[in-house]
Amino acid sequence: MKLTVKGLLLAAALFFVALGGLSGKAQAAEKYIVASDCTWPPFELLDEKKQPTGYSIDFIRAVAKAAGFEVENRNIAWDGIFGGVATGQYDIVASSTTITEERKKQFDFSDPYFEIVQAVILPAGKDIKSLKELKGLKVGGQIATTGIFVVRDAKVDAQIKEYDDVGLAIQDLVGGRIDAVVCDEPVAKYYANKKQDYKGKIHVSLRTESKEYFGFTIKKGRKDLLEKINRGIKMVKENGTEAALLKKWIGD
Repeated sequence: MKLTVKGLLLAAALFFVALGGLSGKAQAAEKYIVASDCTWPPFELLDEKKQPTGYSIDFIRAVAKAAGFEVENRNIAWDGIFGGVATGQYDIVASSTTITEERKKQFDFSDPYFEIVQAVILPAGKDIKSLKELKGLKVGGQIATTGIFVVRDAKVDAQIKEYDDVGLAIQDLVGGRIDAVVCDEPVAKYYANKKQDYKGKIHVSLRTESKEYFGFTIKKGRKDLLEKINRGIKMVKENGTEAALLKKWIGD
């Protein structure tokens, strides 16, 4: 087939347009699946449309935007969340996960994105000044969380009851079936101060002194993803987004 000069120029233009389109596809942002147990307000919860929301959800979305990747958020039960990331079903766990030496043996963690202490919730009118005063009491918390670990490590001889969902532990506390609940301080304050059903019935009695730090969890060895997340965390902390999210979800 013969081509005129004009035809050759048109063909060349079409070639470069096509090449640009292919290049655009090749450079499309990577998408990662993020798993969160949405039973831990104000960090992870479901909105009115049953979609994941909360501080950790907003934070990882902001990290993704800053670092140039995309995320798809899914609500995954706590008891299967780490097995899922280990087997590659999910790429990132954004679920108020405290960075511990034991967990670091199995997973990689991002740089910390939140500092936390544990809190003891008691019925209104009751108070304690130390964890030792939990001796002999029925103490509830979410299974395999640091609230449970803190009570066990204190060796106070409390009767520990573990729940799939911290909200169920709070229900039993209000119903008089257990004596106390231990969980992350902002979660304790949310249930005590924000939940209308519990207002005036429970309060945060004690805060532990030792600090913990939340990190995003990924499968060991994914250095490229870890570097992207850490880069995004740094940017979110520096560009004012972190301060805005703290105000939105935690308060002044």
